[in-house]
Amino acid sequence: MTHPAHLHPDRLFPASEPARSVARELYPAVRDLPIVSPHGHTDPAWFAGNARFSTPTALFLTPDHYVLRMLRSRGLSYDALGIPRKDGKSIETDGRAAWRLFASNYHLFAGTPSKTWIDHSLHAVFGITEELSAATADSIYDAIDSQLGTPELLPRAILDRFNVEVITTTEFALDRLPHHHSMEADGYLGRVRTTYRPDDVTNPERAGWIDRIREFAELTGENISTWNGLLNAHRRRREFFRRFGAVATDHGVPTAQTADLAPIEKQALLDRLLTGQYSNEDADLFRAQMMTEMAGLAVEDGLVMQLHAGARRNTDPSLLAERGADLGADIPSRVNYVDGLQPLLARFGNEPNLRLIMFTLDETNYARELAPMAGFWPSLLIGPPWWFHDSPQGIRRYLDQVVETAGFYNLAGFNDDTRALLSIPARHDVWRREVCGFLGRWVGENRLSKSSAEEIARHLSYQAAKDAYRIA
Repeated sequence: MTHPAHLHPDRLFPASEPARSVARELYPAVRDLPIVSPHGHTDPAWFAGNARFSTPTALFLTPDHYVLRMLRSRGLSYDALGIPRKDGKSIETDGRAAWRLFASNYHLFAGTPSKTWIDHSLHAVFGITEELSAATADSIYDAIDSQLGTPELLPRAILDRFNVEVITTTEFALDRLPHHHSMEADGYLGRVRTTYRPDDVTNPERAGWIDRIREFAELTGENISTWNGLLNAHRRRREFFRRFGAVATDHGVPTAQTADLAPIEKQALLDRLLTGQYSNEDADLFRAQMMTEMAGLAVEDGLVMQLHAGARRNTDPSLLAERGADLGADIPSRVNYVDGLQPLLARFGNEPNLRLIMFTLDETNYARELAPMAGFWPSLLIGPPWWFHDSPQGIRRYLDQVVETAGFYNLAGFNDDTRALLSIPARHDVWRREVCGFLGRWVGENRLSKSSAEEIARHLSYQAAKDAYRIA
């Protein structure tokens, strides 16, 4: 049978024998394993309401900042793509028109993981084998749209279809979790869980921080003008999030810096912050100290810490002002995990209840820092390739650089970190194919036995994430 190149059964497998043969043998055993998605940004309203997606554009284009940033890089207007504005000015409201613009520029995605994910979704979900283009835009739009209203394409049915065992959303500290309340009421909570992301109250450089920290005090009933009161407020919110299935916290920080100040220094820092008269150095120090405090709270309650360091976020001020955050203007930066985490690890690194998963956008960290750190500290695991490096080549570079020092069992498995629902099975498929390809090469080089490779493939494709995130 002849397959289009982008859908060939051997896509991403090694080009040479015997590695390709071993990869082919390993892959069927992991291809259909349940998906554990322990960190992501899908909209909880999808699962609470379980309503149809309005248009193909709402499914593939609008929520996906990977797609948006590429189109913007070639001068396409977010107005023309239908991305909402804060000022209420008019934007394209015809989903088909935005889709045509996307399709006519789909060639821009050649060589990117976005194309791999979208092609996989079009084929696996909708049975579409044609390449998306200006010529096929309308026929593919109609093929998708005709299926969106069917029961099989409702959000919960998509989770069923792709055997998603657990999926987590990510909410900020001040979120009241209305959609998780709804899912709790109808018995769906557990499959969909929340994650506690306190950046809105731990990062004083976020606009409106003073107002949010006051709201934090009102919401928790704690006196956050004292350091202990501030920590108690976090304890209350963490307990609230745990009620709705949270197994982890998430911390998006520009650096991996942590601190361990004396009590009097912590209170003096907080006093300066609450007056609104503080320096950039004070903001950095507060974030650093709060990372150590979050580790201490994790020792208490067992929530897994996820540290996402090295992203300069929202670097386009005009886009941020015009439309808001998380629309593609984020850029990787260098990270120093060894020095950054030293204060935290000196205090809590040997605590048996601490688990901290390290993510980086600085690939030079893998072999130099993250693998040796995870290969020593019992509290540390290495997160999978993230964001710009969640790609076939990125996964290969990651495995090449971390395994020889950290081994396979100090890795946190895979999480897809996505806002686009249909990319979840696509991303997990890429991970599983790349794992099988990597192990196939090692078996071919007589570095692993076939039976060991089979066990490791199953572990990295499924069990590692459950173990890392303490999901029973």
